[in-house]
Amino acid sequence: MRVLLTGHQGYLGTVMAPVLTTAGHEVVGLDSGLFADCVLGPPPADPSGHRVDLRDVTADHVAGVDAVIHLAALSNDPLGSLAPELTYDINHHASVRLARLARDAGVRRFLYASTCSVYGAAGGGDSANLVTEDAPLRPVTPYAESKVRVEDDLHALADGAFSPVFMRNATAFGYSPRLRADIVLNNLVGHALLSGEVLVLSDGTPWRPLVHAGDIARAFAAALTAPREAVHDRAFNIGSEINNVTVAEIAEQVAEAVSGAKVVITGETGADPRSYRVDFSRFRAAVPGFDCEWTVKQGALELADAYRKFALTREGFERRFTRLAVLRAASDAGAVDDTLRWRR
Repeated sequence: MRVLLTGHQGYLGTVMAPVLTTAGHEVVGLDSGLFADCVLGPPPADPSGHRVDLRDVTADHVAGVDAVIHLAALSNDPLGSLAPELTYDINHHASVRLARLARDAGVRRFLYASTCSVYGAAGGGDSANLVTEDAPLRPVTPYAESKVRVEDDLHALADGAFSPVFMRNATAFGYSPRLRADIVLNNLVGHALLSGEVLVLSDGTPWRPLVHAGDIARAFAAALTAPREAVHDRAFNIGSEINNVTVAEIAEQVAEAVSGAKVVITGETGADPRSYRVDFSRFRAAVPGFDCEWTVKQGALELADAYRKFALTREGFERRFTRLAVLRAASDAGAVDDTLRWRR
């Protein structure tokens, strides 16, 4: 199968591309390259691809493609709050435009990287109240709101030939050759190694569903070839119930993985309204044999090992592998304009 993978030079795309290739697919990448240099460790071997802004995609980019896996997005809540108009322009409008172009080109399956953040303040703090895909969507950030809008618009595009699938990923974690340090587990492990403290700014009580980047890649690969009737125009939570954990529990797992690190919960940002535990059984039922392989503890150990092996520095942790800092640096250097397009 010839697969267009958007965001192939991002945190998840860098992990997903080799998984798809190993499964026998021909992968064509599409990425603006904003985060292509955010590499920790050996440079990854990217598939061939298009260096193009998502907003500038044309019909030529989807010609001859059997399926699209759409990961590309502005994927940071603080960034979305800083520039919500860009979040909606890129994450919503450009995504729906890509889907229309794909449908018109005869692409049959469109896997969309949504998020469990669409549930927002949904609750689900006890074992009898896990959030399913049928729960009300209550996004509390522009990033999550953009995902809800895309799901709605892709649903309207679904027909007998075009199958959108909504993959609502839990919060990702784990090592990727193109690292992100601004997601919760990756951030806490880095802070523990560099400072000796597992620093939690909230009160530690919010629930978070987590999922390893490798498990996300495997889930997308499974959805790509699943029977049409099992996945057509359906939403799936991607993760595992064992990784529904509170922020305080995540911190404790990090402290176990980084010897000598102490958990410090300041509570200075107060309670976070985004708190939810998630049910992931629908995807397992739709794709028999699939299950996540990674636990939070295993991920913390993996990250600690990678950070040590590849000599993570404080400068890299705070600037090179933090999305908002990377974009601000590119803007300050005049490399990108106010719309985050590269200057030519």
